[in-house]
Amino acid sequence: MNHYDFKDRVAVITGGAQGIGLAVAERMLAGGGAVGLWDCDRSVLDATLARLEGKHPVQGLVVDISDMKTVETATQATLERFGRIDVLVNNAAIVGPNTKTWEYPPQAFSDVVQVGLTGTFYCCRAIVPHMLAQQYGRIVNVSSIAGKEGNPNAVAYSAAKAGVIALTKSLGKELAGLDIAVNAVTPAFAKTALSMQQSKEHIQYILSKIPRGRMLEVSEAASMICWLATAENSFTTGAVFDLSGGRATY
Repeated sequence: MNHYDFKDRVAVITGGAQGIGLAVAERMLAGGGAVGLWDCDRSVLDATLARLEGKHPVQGLVVDISDMKTVETATQATLERFGRIDVLVNNAAIVGPNTKTWEYPPQAFSDVVQVGLTGTFYCCRAIVPHMLAQQYGRIVNVSSIAGKEGNPNAVAYSAAKAGVIALTKSLGKELAGLDIAVNAVTPAFAKTALSMQQSKEHIQYILSKIPRGRMLEVSEAASMICWLATAENSFTTGAVFDLSGGRATY
């Protein structure tokens, strides 16, 4: 397993107490970094902190990224604890129900987009000014293959993740003249609590589309995300990195 250097770096990871977010956090901590775990699930966050605190420089905050003021408060709390924020991994999302577009509940659509896309915007809006002040930053947005191809019976999630890709490209261009990189990854199906909330039929459909013939391992996602979050990623920005197991068509 490759070692990634995060010495003296501070990362904020949304949805960081579980799944891909936690795998990323553990790799960054192993690389000497400090990590702020933002998660909306207090019980999961408490369990993760019980395992990590005392061994690593880690802070856990219950954060609903769909609320701008909550994000601003969490940003300030992380700055007060660690003094800086060098890395932002926008990983938090919800998937919503699996149903046809014309039958999709309007409130569920709004909720999925509010967390997955608007929440990502809120986090960038709150943290980028601090990266500008220190003239350094790395942002990795976790999109999805659904954002590239659009999954049937998942219109809200597909739309939100497509928006994350466009947000990445826009912000990446805005910051391209500085040592602040903004990139996205597009995972296929990984066996996380979030993914497993979907219907069995939808899960089977997604797996049938993956040429690798298996789920993505969270450690595989963490490897790519962590490299994008290092100082070594000094040139690439506004880009989208495939984690679809061969499914992506572009």
